[in-house]
Amino acid sequence: MASAAQESAERALRAAISRGDMPPGHRLVEAELVALTGVSRSAVRLAIDALIAEGLVERIPHRGARVRIVSTAEAVAITECRMALEGLLARKAAERITPAEIVPLRGHLRVMTDAVDGGDLLKYSDLIQQLHGMVHDAARHPIAAGLVGRLQAQLVRHQFQLSLRPGRPRVSLAELTALVDAVTARDPERAEAAAVAHVRSIVDALSEPVQQTGDPA
Repeated sequence: MASAAQESAERALRAAISRGDMPPGHRLVEAELVALTGVSRSAVRLAIDALIAEGLVERIPHRGARVRIVSTAEAVAITECRMALEGLLARKAAERITPAEIVPLRGHLRVMTDAVDGGDLLKYSDLIQQLHGMVHDAARHPIAAGLVGRLQAQLVRHQFQLSLRPGRPRVSLAELTALVDAVTARDPERAEAAAVAHVRSIVDALSEPVQQTGDPA
């Protein structure tokens, strides 16, 4: 069983990777991580081992550990795995959302719309992740949400690139608006369909460079 110190270090590193503070290829130096997390070196080592098992980190012989670089093909496969989980979470959110959760969810969507209208695409990218978190919280299904979180953490670089692609923010905003409308209307079937459609659209967008360039990466 993991110690509290190890779990604390895992959460801190996983969050840093998810936010992009530690981008793909970033070298994980134990002394720096001890200072960052405030735990012992042994707890940091165990946390790194746990993240290696999750696929977030890799150990390079004679060079130490680094945040794993995920190819486009792998990013597509990971996103395909997310599809069913996101559909399940959206369905559960529509079934379980409370009136107290509906108001901030709709308000968050308005903030996202303002970010797209204002051309603040980096902010919009962050807001998307926050929106998914709000839907996951409303779903009250920690197993599915945890699985999505572990998959999602591996896709930071690809999400960042996708958020800057011309025209993509408007497309995703329309898809996420449909998702929020269905969840707040407490329509499970429509919510599940909207979530699946959104993730399928991400898969298609991620696949476009491969189709256009023939790059097998």
